[in-house]
Amino acid sequence: MTPLWERVGAKLRINLHAGQALAHAAMARIILVLSGTQSGKTSYGPIWLWREIMRCGPGDYLAASANYDVLRLKMLPELTNWFVGLWGWTYAAGDRVFLSPDGLTKIILRSADAPAGLESATAKAAWLDEWGMPSVGIECWEAVLRRLSIAQGRVLITTTPYNMGWIKQIHDRAVGGNPDYALVNFRSIDNPAFPIAEYERARREMPDWRFDMFYNGKLTKPAGLIYTDFEDSYGALERIPDPNDPDRFLPGPGRYVSGGCLVQPFSIPAHWLRTVGVDFGASVNNAQVWIADDPVTRLAFVYREVCGVGKPSAEQAREAADYREPVRVAFGGARSEDERRLEWAMAGFPVVEPLITDVEAGIDRVTGHWRQRSMFVFDTLTGVRSELGTYSREVDAMGEPLEKIADKDKFHRLDALRYGVSGFPLFKRDERMPEVVVEPHPRSPRAIQSRTPRQPKRAEYGVH
Repeated sequence: MTPLWERVGAKLRINLHAGQALAHAAMARIILVLSGTQSGKTSYGPIWLWREIMRCGPGDYLAASANYDVLRLKMLPELTNWFVGLWGWTYAAGDRVFLSPDGLTKIILRSADAPAGLESATAKAAWLDEWGMPSVGIECWEAVLRRLSIAQGRVLITTTPYNMGWIKQIHDRAVGGNPDYALVNFRSIDNPAFPIAEYERARREMPDWRFDMFYNGKLTKPAGLIYTDFEDSYGALERIPDPNDPDRFLPGPGRYVSGGCLVQPFSIPAHWLRTVGVDFGASVNNAQVWIADDPVTRLAFVYREVCGVGKPSAEQAREAADYREPVRVAFGGARSEDERRLEWAMAGFPVVEPLITDVEAGIDRVTGHWRQRSMFVFDTLTGVRSELGTYSREVDAMGEPLEKIADKDKFHRLDALRYGVSGFPLFKRDERMPEVVVEPHPRSPRAIQSRTPRQPKRAEYGVH
């Protein structure tokens, strides 16, 4: 078997297979390598990072794995072989740092299961290994981009696809022609060292979706995915002419024609009512999802997400009220969370118990809207989209879905979405609800502020 690299006299020969060579030739700022298991993606990472160090010069660089075990078992040995064994660097295990012989360049090792560590460095480039794993949230990806922002550093992501989460957003940008992104895909058997017989055994014995993911490196909807009817692609909507003025259109994007569940952001008309879903959680896990609905087409648009704000409940409630938008109602919390709802109400943003509190019934309601294409998501809501692509049921040894939801407590945005959507009935597309005028309660602050001053009574006696 030909080694990945070897010395030939005074020269170093690097023997890349075809898939690795494609990754090496990619010059985009963000390179996503989706490949099968044991395909040689991790062994290529140190070579790419070394080239970035040669190109960008002395400074700090980042190498991050999905978790500590992946770091210790896969990434660390590959980095040690290349930088210590070949180039004479030193490794400080206590600090998890590789240091160049002249002391001017560092490679800082981190893992996504300790997100605070990702915020502690300013780097010139980053290699992220197995960052498609379900445990790696989009917040970790955004933290890495912040660390690279000053240098506008490049990123190499090497991973086997595990779900349809935030990695799919990177995938779609590359496939869609965004020049900042590149996609490289190769199979396990594109690595000459991988046995063809093992590849064929997996093909025969595994479900197609699982084989495509783990041996062909292709993004595929897994069997356990809950919101399979959500299509993370753009829907086509048609503007509606104003019946009173043929030269104008009614506000909003119009009626649904075809396509998926995404829309590009638009300015929401001021008179559209909003519904808010709130998942209380801890202060760092609180989530809000804001939904606006078109009174003409009855389409709902998920347009704002707030998550992980790390502030007391009262402050979060006040900030929600500060948007000063026409909120019809805010739903949030489980039946037992009356104290949280009271706390938000006292801070000026009342939250009521969701109309549907059962999890499975709420999932059915949300699924119905995806299926009918009566609800759409702004493409800027990367957190909601990421959770929609990873919200799954556990699977058995054969890859068949079980009833239990995997890592249920991690999906705060989708819990908030489920609470908010509990107030949206399902209608057929050609059905129209009668127009409902919602008047504020006579003793509410909104009603009191909107009252016109009383006119003085006409005197019944005396001189006028």
